Amino acid sequence: MRESCGRNSDSGVRITEGGIRQVLRPVTDPELGLSILDLDLLYGIGIDQDAGEVTVTMTLTSQMCPTGPQILGATVKAGRRAPGVRKAKIELVWEPPWDPRKHASEDGKAFLGIWD
Repeated sequence: MRESCGRNSDSGVRITEGGIRQVLRPVTDPELGLSILDLDLLYGIGIDQDAGEVTVTMTLTSQMCPTGPQILGATVKAGRRAPGVRKAKIELVWEPPWDPRKHASEDGKAFLGIWD
């Protein structure tokens, strides 16, 4: 599944992974109330500086996630807010399968009641 939207670029602004992560931090899984970063749903961020394009490779907590479209839409919208980004898109993947014991941050694990 791919979603994308464009916008005008901030001329001469360099896109960074840190900048992308910063704008994605507020995107949450509505069912869990946790950031997609704390859940570690992001598997990669690709940046094409010349095109002003960002590709976020990510997964969802399950293939049947009822709020998946909402999360993906919010991710694209947030990605477009990063300085220099003209276009943001999602590469939705299912491998490796998301596992909160392996992927969630320590705060996310604590919130979910997962203790090592």
